[in-house]
Amino acid sequence: MEQEASVTKLNIEQIVADILNTIEREREREIVARRYGLYDRKETLEQIGELLNITRERVRQLEKAVVAKLKAVADKDLPMVKQFEEVAIAHISSVGHVARVSDLSAKLTKDNSKIDQSRVSFLAQLSPKLSVIDDNDHFFHAIGVRAEHDEKKIRESVGEIVSAIKEIGKPVDSKAIQEAIGHADHVRVTALASISKQLASLGEQWGLIKWPLVNPKNIRDKIYVILRDNGKPMHFSEIAGSIRGSAFKRKDVTTQAIHNELIKDKRFVLIGRGIYALNEWGYSKGTVADIITQVLKEAKEPLHRDEIVKRVLKHRQVKETTILLNLQGKKEFKRVAKATYDLASK
Repeated sequence: MEQEASVTKLNIEQIVADILNTIEREREREIVARRYGLYDRKETLEQIGELLNITRERVRQLEKAVVAKLKAVADKDLPMVKQFEEVAIAHISSVGHVARVSDLSAKLTKDNSKIDQSRVSFLAQLSPKLSVIDDNDHFFHAIGVRAEHDEKKIRESVGEIVSAIKEIGKPVDSKAIQEAIGHADHVRVTALASISKQLASLGEQWGLIKWPLVNPKNIRDKIYVILRDNGKPMHFSEIAGSIRGSAFKRKDVTTQAIHNELIKDKRFVLIGRGIYALNEWGYSKGTVADIITQVLKEAKEPLHRDEIVKRVLKHRQVKETTILLNLQGKKEFKRVAKATYDLASK
């Protein structure tokens, strides 16, 4: 497994300024700076055209020509691009050969502001050894090492991962995805998955962004994830504590709010004093007497009290004496032999 490299912080602002200073005409410098958001927010062709009193098409032509020229001379005449390139490739290679622009900027810059991220993207655009994925509905703004995969290959690889997760139909870790698509490196699988807006992760598990198990949007979903991961019933106060100590984005919840949501959601079953389980685990709602009735109906014959206790405890977490008191004190049940009970209605 590749280890993340220690990355030197760069003076990205100065590097960008040095590159812009190689552009002879002020108007062209202005266009590039404004289009890429190098000193302020990114501006549209129309906005720049109005400012400079030229058509949007002329802005587009000038931008394309200037950037093409910078790319052409970057390797030979712009050593600052090579400086950026070397440091960027070192980091990106260590995390799977592709990374979000925001993550790379966090490594290379002091503040990781939106302008810093725009500058990092601009420099990557000039590098012949880097591929840039534009931000859109399906992808986060990202940069890849061209020697490993160009822009087209990155998009195709991410598509394979999304398809594999859809086919599996449940959250899985990167190693399972790696096996499903026949990829050699699960670190790269994680890197590729992280640039997709169709996917989300929680802990080590990856899934579709719409799946609550990897992208819980409300308190109820978070409760479900906590119970599922714990694998056994929990007291509502313990659930609240687990959410507050979790990796969820929003985890500032009150114990009372957790209790209220547990009561309202059919996915959760009260099985003891303040203790809740997932309905899918087979626990049943209702009183202890209701559970005893269910057990005897399913058995279709009288049962010894020890067997009744054993079966009831599979559905509810209560004291054995509580079950016995219900058996002996409720009119719904009758003793038909020594320590053996059946439904009174039979």
